[in-house]
Amino acid sequence: MDFDFQHCIRCTICVENCPVYRVNPEFPGPKQAGPDTERFRCDDEKSLDKWIRLCSQCKRCEVSCPYGVSPAELILKEQIRYGTRHLMPLTSRIFARTYSFGLLASFIAPLVNKALSLKVIRRMLPLMGISPGAPLPEFRFWTLKRSWRRKGSRKAVKKVFFFYGCFLNYNRPDIGRNIRDLLASLGLRVVMPKQYCCGLPALGNSDFEKARRYAERNARILVEYIDKGYDILYACTSCGLTLTRDYPGILKAPEGKKIAENTYNIHEYLLKLIDEEGLEIDFKPLEKTVAYHIPCHLKALGIGYPAAKLLDKIPGLHCTVLDDACCGLAGSYGFKYKNRTTASRLGEIAAAAIKEVHPDVLIADCGACRMQLEHFSDIQAKDPLEILMASLNPEPGGK
Repeated sequence: MDFDFQHCIRCTICVENCPVYRVNPEFPGPKQAGPDTERFRCDDEKSLDKWIRLCSQCKRCEVSCPYGVSPAELILKEQIRYGTRHLMPLTSRIFARTYSFGLLASFIAPLVNKALSLKVIRRMLPLMGISPGAPLPEFRFWTLKRSWRRKGSRKAVKKVFFFYGCFLNYNRPDIGRNIRDLLASLGLRVVMPKQYCCGLPALGNSDFEKARRYAERNARILVEYIDKGYDILYACTSCGLTLTRDYPGILKAPEGKKIAENTYNIHEYLLKLIDEEGLEIDFKPLEKTVAYHIPCHLKALGIGYPAAKLLDKIPGLHCTVLDDACCGLAGSYGFKYKNRTTASRLGEIAAAAIKEVHPDVLIADCGACRMQLEHFSDIQAKDPLEILMASLNPEPGGK
């Protein structure tokens, strides 16, 4: 890592691509927060750089750096160091436990959803450090974990483990079940065994030990299925980035490299089956204009935009790819009261670009992006796979 950040030539391209620096003058940008300050950091000294927590970990600085420097990783390590040597705020403790809170909330979903819709409750959220204006998700009792966990023939040639993540499990299990059914209808054997949070919420809130425990638990399960011939698929780009980048990297999960080598984005996997295995999908015409917001973590994965290539195969569909803006929610970042102005400004910028396209619907691979952009644009937001499924099973008389 020392050798890595010494490659920084201070060209400021990372600063130009930093969404937080664009709207928040208190954040000095990834160059100063990363390589510049790293040269003077000492493990034996307590970090006083409170502004380090203003970075949203969108990773756009890493994608833009022409010399392979990783400012976001330097900043993440300093965020963890800062978090372990200072009293962790209540908000960070809450969001580091997204998985546990989701589990609890799903059991009493109607009560939680009703409470979060009340103005009096919303006005009390700042007391816990949560922004009252953030688009909070609804919870569902009938989670993916409580759904039928297997589908497709046992004799299927291709077997996949669907790593669905917390958002699809607790908040949008309907999308998760549709993805499971779609994969099974294409001839794949799909399993959704017991799984835990990928660990990113804990990592992003400086609870490194909790993130590592999640990674170790998941790694044992994932490797067991990889050894049985299963490929690992993810729909959430943030989960995917954690499995493929952080498990073998900062979290040092058991056999993290093996997990990364056998884990695929769902759209990437479908394209692979079409191009290499001859899978034929009968896409039916769909007369829609779609604005496709590219999540920052999809850019960071470095796999291109596979969903856009699949959508190109749908006759009649006009898809505009928008990859310049960050939605501003960035996982739990935008839910925090201290980040409310930054998150709102970035959400407004991204929503304005979408509105210029005048789409029928906006799509994004990340559930957090969809919540934020639907909130600021008032345009219905969907997962790209929902558009693919609409093409495969068009509603009678519908567009």
